[in-house]
Amino acid sequence: MYGQFRESFAGIGAWLMNWIYLLPVLAACIAFACNILVIRNAHKWRLLDNPNHRSSHLQPTPSGGGIGLALAGVLTGLFVVWQAGWPVGAKVLAISAVLALVSFLDDLRPMRASLRLGIQAAMGACLLLLLGGLPEIERFLNAYASRTLIYLVLLLVIVWWINLFNFMDGIDGLAGAQAIFMLMAGAALLTWLNAAFRGDPVWLLMLCVAAATGGFLLLNWSPAKIFMGDVGSIYLSFTILAFALLSIRNDWISVLPGLAMWAILGAAFVADATVTLLVRAFTGQRWYEAHRNHAYQLLSRKWGRHQPVALLFVSINCLWLLPLAAACILAPRWSAAWVALAYIPLGLAAWMLGAGRRDNDQLAGPKPP
Repeated sequence: MYGQFRESFAGIGAWLMNWIYLLPVLAACIAFACNILVIRNAHKWRLLDNPNHRSSHLQPTPSGGGIGLALAGVLTGLFVVWQAGWPVGAKVLAISAVLALVSFLDDLRPMRASLRLGIQAAMGACLLLLLGGLPEIERFLNAYASRTLIYLVLLLVIVWWINLFNFMDGIDGLAGAQAIFMLMAGAALLTWLNAAFRGDPVWLLMLCVAAATGGFLLLNWSPAKIFMGDVGSIYLSFTILAFALLSIRNDWISVLPGLAMWAILGAAFVADATVTLLVRAFTGQRWYEAHRNHAYQLLSRKWGRHQPVALLFVSINCLWLLPLAAACILAPRWSAAWVALAYIPLGLAAWMLGAGRRDNDQLAGPKPP
């Protein structure tokens, strides 16, 4: 009886895999439906984000939209790894689910920063161990640093990326649009480099997470009806990072152009968050405290709306960063130059806008989106 049921279910699964685009559609529907549910029950479930002097919104708004996003990504991801017989993928999904759960608990009742960072570092270490290390990166950097130093730096990069993505989730639509761009652009560039990547479990997982983010973004675009919260931003940042490392570990792209490509795709977020942090640190501010003087927040207050800022980031991503990421594939020997060309103008722009400066943090309350 069980065998017949499994056989029937496997037949349905095989049919679905022949119609692989149904999975991303399903992911989008799950995310959208879950977010509608959260919006309707936000008050009862204590998932309302009340504005304060650090906020960029004026009205209490439902938060925790990342619950549906993460649920959609994990559920469709489990189907993919089950069909592909891919145990590594299942473990990556498990780590992402743990991080999402911890972040959701943090949304409900903020935990100590040291505990939160410790858990993120532990999950990052689990990812590196799960991948069996990154021998490709080790060989590439062996002439410059010891193995221990390489992995300590990688762990620091993982924790910083997770947190900077969370810092950049401060206005309507920005983090969701960035995640969709990175996932779709990454999948497209890897497929362009190697057509066999299309249909790979990593490729399909990238599409599912991008589609789930799209389902959420329908309700998060300005004026937002719901925010993703830490549960969404931490989940998205970790899964994007995992896909980037998997693309290199599985040899879909070599180390130098691979690292450069992914670094360029995330440059708009990395440049803003890093310049802001450095300015705050060097000007004697408590850089670890919440604030609202990132470049994107300054622009949203200056323009009085969120949507133009999100569209500006989308334009920078598509018109400037995507061609530079493609250049890493066309001319991989010049990858370092393409990275510099991506980051230097963005870093200068953030600095010129006043990112991180003390006086900008003393501006009046939030303007309406």
